[in-house]
Formats: sequence, C-alpha cells, structure tokens
Amino acid sequence: MDGLDPISIGVVAGLAVLAPLVASLIGRVAKVPLVVFEIVLGIVVGPSLLGWVNESGFIDGLSEFGLAMLFFMAGNEIDFKAISGRPLRRASLGWLISLAAGVAAGLLVSPSIEAGIVVGIALTSTALGTIMPVLRDAGELSTPFGRAVTAVGAVGEFGPLVAISVFLSGRAPLTAAVVLIGFVLVAGLAIFLASRGPYPRLHALVAATLHTSGQFAVRLVLFVVAALVVLSMVLGLDMLLGAFAAGVLYRVLLKGGDRADLKLVESKLEGVAFGFLVPIFFIYTGVTFDLTSLLSSPSSLVLMVASVVLLLLVRGLPGALAAPPGSGRRDRVAIGLFSATGLPIIVAVTGIGVAEGVLQASTAAALVGAGMLSVLLFPLLALGQRKRALGGRTLPPDTEVHVPVEG
Repeated sequence: MDGLDPISIGVVAGLAVLAPLVASLIGRVAKVPLVVFEIVLGIVVGPSLLGWVNESGFIDGLSEFGLAMLFFMAGNEIDFKAISGRPLRRASLGWLISLAAGVAAGLLVSPSIEAGIVVGIALTSTALGTIMPVLRDAGELSTPFGRAVTAVGAVGEFGPLVAISVFLSGRAPLTAAVVLIGFVLVAGLAIFLASRGPYPRLHALVAATLHTSGQFAVRLVLFVVAALVVLSMVLGLDMLLGAFAAGVLYRVLLKGGDRADLKLVESKLEGVAFGFLVPIFFIYTGVTFDLTSLLSSPSSLVLMVASVVLLLLVRGLPGALAAPPGSGRRDRVAIGLFSATGLPIIVAVTGIGVAEGVLQASTAAALVGAGMLSVLLFPLLALGQRKRALGGRTLPPDTEVHVPVEG
C-alpha cells in the first residue's frame, strides 16, 4: 500500500502508549498537558532528530481524522445553554477584538497581506479541545469560571474556522461568505431537526448495541463526522468546520437519553478519540515539525518567542473580557492564559499557508512552536492563578455526563 510504513506505524503506536506513562511520572512534580509529551516524542523520533519515523501517507490520513475527531469532541463537549448570554457575548466581542489585533500584528511582521492574514488568524485561536480535559480534571466545567473559559474556547475554535473558510478558501471573500452561509444553513437545519427530539427508537437502538458488535452510537458518530466533513470539503470549506458542527449535532441528537447509557457512550467516544486518533495527530505534528528550519534561522527563533507574547496580547487580553462578574485579578489572568492557549488551529492555518505558498516553512515552524509553548506553559500558569484565587482549595474532578439530558 502506498505510504504504508510498518516501522513508523509501530513506533507511533508505541509513543501513544509511552506518552501517558511519561506524563504520569512528570505529573508527580508538575501537571503538564499530555499533548506536550506526544508532540515532543514525535519531534524526537521524527526526521529532525532520530529519523525513526518519516512522513507517511497512511499516518497522515489517520492524523487528519484525529484532528477532525478533536474538533468533534470539542463541539460535543460544549453546552451552549450553559454558556449562552453574557459569557458567549463577551467571548464573541473578545474574539472580534483578537481578530482585528491579530491581523494588524500579522501585517506588521509578514512580507505580504496574504501571509499577514494567515498569521493573524493563527493568533486568534483557542485550543478548546486541549483545555477542556484540564478544566474537567480541575472540577471547573460547571463553575462560572469554567463556563467563561468554555465560552472563550468555543468562540476561539469556531471563529478561526469561519475566518479560514472566508479568507483562505481561494475564493473571493463575498463568494466564500455565501458558501459559508449555505453550509451554516444546512448544518443549522440538521441541528434544529435533531433538537426536536427526544427520539425513543434511536435511544433504544443505542442502548441495545452498547455491549454488542453493533456499537450503533460509535458508528453514528463516525457517519455524522464523515457526512459534515465531506459536505464542508465539497463546498471548499475547511473540514474542521464540519467536524465541529458534527459534535454539536450529535450532542443535540442524543439529548433525552438514559443518563447511564449516555455516560457509557461518552466513554466509548473518548476511547476512540483520545485513545486512538487524537494521539496520532499530536505525535505526527511532532514528526512533521520542521525543527531544522526553526533552529537554522535566528529570526525564526525570535519570531517564536514574539508569537508567544502576541498570543498573550492578541488573544489573552481580549479573552479576559469574558470573566464572570466580580472576578478578581487572578481569575482574569487565568482566563486570559487559557484563552491564549492554542495549537491545533495554528497547525491547520500554517499548513494552509505553506501549501498555498504564502507562508515560509520557518515562519510556520515558529508559529507552531509558539503554540506548543502555549500548551506547555499557559494551562499550568492558569491553574496556578485559579488555585490562588480559590485560596489554595481544589475542586473534585467533574464526573457529570457531557451530553445534556432532560430531567
């Protein structure tokens, strides 16, 4: 099979097992997000260092599906009812400010308007799929603080995807906007129809196949993701927009099911996503990371450090606008740090820029490197600020079902 490298497949699978072991050991000293270890291990075994794993068409395909599942899980995690109102309004305002500031900063540091737009969009992202597990483990998902961070993350995922579809689709912006509206109408109609449930027969089929080879719920997820991803690609939009919408649709579709069944379905989805596909994406991100271009160019290293600062200024400061009323300085700082945590969309946007020939490989490596540093540093610093704001108290991990149910 073209692009099938058995050694690379074996090494990537081994790294997916090794990463949580290393994270567990390091976690005794500092809570570092798992994705950091996955990316670093990918860099170590990739062409930049040991050369054990090279770029592979087969692994690249799994990586793309892993990225799609990451955005599906992000859409599936969001309870829009919980973040509606002030959190979502303030988060949206903050993102619009980030977009204006990001494009302005991108134009200042880039040689062309096209490159400036790519850099600007990359600076406006928030890695919701990365910070949601952090919030869950910290017991913050259902708190006002957690809802504010979730709102910022939701807009920070969806907003850049819209911007990619409008400005980086290769179409005239007006035509791209019309196509985007068409996709939103189709996806919105599907979500509206799904929300008219509950659907007892669907829930009964899900329950009947939970412990059989049928696994209808998991198969339905894969179908919904594939259908909306294909629709977005056919329309010339970024596939991640379809994956995100699929997560929202699936969450609404299962509303009203049995709580225990939904909890089990959620566990199965997390197993498929975070146990299989998503680790491949992050490990392969490390494998394909152009460390040589970054280290061979002093200006790229400077740009990487500058981009970390820009993430804080462009994304972090506006993101803090979503802080709940009465929030203290430490909570606002924590929300700003979570807001500035970005990587998956940075990888996607810079990849488009390099493929279109508007962004240099060294610049893309600097931006991705900044995203890696943000994932490594900002959640840790944010949790520290939040813990101090709580007076040193810690909350129990969230154990609630993330698919809403009717009481």
